[in-house]
Amino acid sequence: MSVALAQDPARDLEHDLAAADAALGGARADEIVAWAVGRFGDGLTLAASFSDCVLIDVATRVTPDLDVVFLDTQYHFPETRRYLEHVRDRYGLRMRVVRPRVAMDDRFRADPDGCCAVRKVEPLERALAGRAAWMSGLRRVEAPSRADARVVAWDARRRLVKINPLAAWTDADVGAYVHARELPVHPLTGRGFPSIGCWPCTRAPHPGDDPRAGRWAGSGKTECGINTP
Repeated sequence: MSVALAQDPARDLEHDLAAADAALGGARADEIVAWAVGRFGDGLTLAASFSDCVLIDVATRVTPDLDVVFLDTQYHFPETRRYLEHVRDRYGLRMRVVRPRVAMDDRFRADPDGCCAVRKVEPLERALAGRAAWMSGLRRVEAPSRADARVVAWDARRRLVKINPLAAWTDADVGAYVHARELPVHPLTGRGFPSIGCWPCTRAPHPGDDPRAGRWAGSGKTECGINTP
């Protein structure tokens, strides 16, 4: 799929990204990834949380040697680490692990925003330095804060293009894809964790709760800052 995008992001940026988003809005996820690879080449990175491997499966079918980055916050569940190793081995991922520049502490107790800033937001900015675009598995149905997510957008914080190939996918779409492709599932998913982050700030939501209600429960916080415009 051919979608023109200005060589200089500062020139007609809003028009160019809106045109790309409109053209790709109804495209399949693999077509979106193929466009991103064709446009940005080695300047493209996929940021993976390893709560599942749907986008990794889609993307590596398009380009097996895609650059994948994982943010090791130092507080991931042991199950996430084991799942990461399994997925990395299954796909032979060219993966970078980026760690925070701070030691382990208990900042998450009193300052969860600050904790996410030093353990997720800043490490991602380092991981994306020198890149032209990045992809995430963000989906609109995951939270009200993500309902208007575009397939292609400008990430003003990092001054590069953000691509969300799964933006339009529903939970049913994800489940059907996982089943059809026989993908490995994160161990905590079957134990009632629909959204998986760091262990100090993640619990299984109660029946009937929003799927992300178990993240930063009781704090009013809903996003770590990585996907916040």
